[in-house]
Amino acid sequence: MHEAPHSGDARCPGVVLLHGIARTSASLSRLEQALRAASFATLNIDYPSRSKPIAALADDIHPAITRFAERDAPLHFVAHSMGGLVARAYIAKHRPARLGRVVMLGTPNSGSEVADLLRGSLPYRKFYGPAGLELTTTPATAPNALSAIDYPVGVIAGSRFIDPVAGLLVLPKPNDGRVSVQSTGLAGMADHIVVKTSHTGLPRHAAAIAQTIAFLREGRFQPK
Repeated sequence: MHEAPHSGDARCPGVVLLHGIARTSASLSRLEQALRAASFATLNIDYPSRSKPIAALADDIHPAITRFAERDAPLHFVAHSMGGLVARAYIAKHRPARLGRVVMLGTPNSGSEVADLLRGSLPYRKFYGPAGLELTTTPATAPNALSAIDYPVGVIAGSRFIDPVAGLLVLPKPNDGRVSVQSTGLAGMADHIVVKTSHTGLPRHAAAIAQTIAFLREGRFQPK
């Protein structure tokens, strides 16, 4: 696991950034830059998203977050796709003392129909590994088996797809090409908003970035 150097004054609110499966911290670089410009300290972590189950990934990131949390300030989480499930697992097991708010971008909180379709495929299983099998909608492996939330969560969903097969034939509409808007919802969430971008485009989309910052500051999204 690679721990990116963190930035920001020790008194600034901290934000842990968690990328999605088969991605790296670089996929969140634009979002991280915007958070820094908005006076948040950041910790953008690379973790082995394809090699372990979600609960084990939460343990992997614990040492880095523990060091980052040694600050007299709230600790927020911003996560893309499966990173949101890792964040939920982490908070359930290693809840920070100064836990603040959580923003999830395109997180399949109720699983992904794409994972349902591909889970029996050997290439899918080999490439996405144990965590990939936890992204299905079936009760035995669905991410909604994670602990219920009791902290402020804002969910940003995408409604534009690039892949016509998944977007038109596999996923319920609207969707972002990987996750349906419906599946991003989470019982007890504080707010939910939809932006017109694809799954991979969410962390780079100007409106999604602005709404992320708004939720971290105010606990709600800005009216569209």
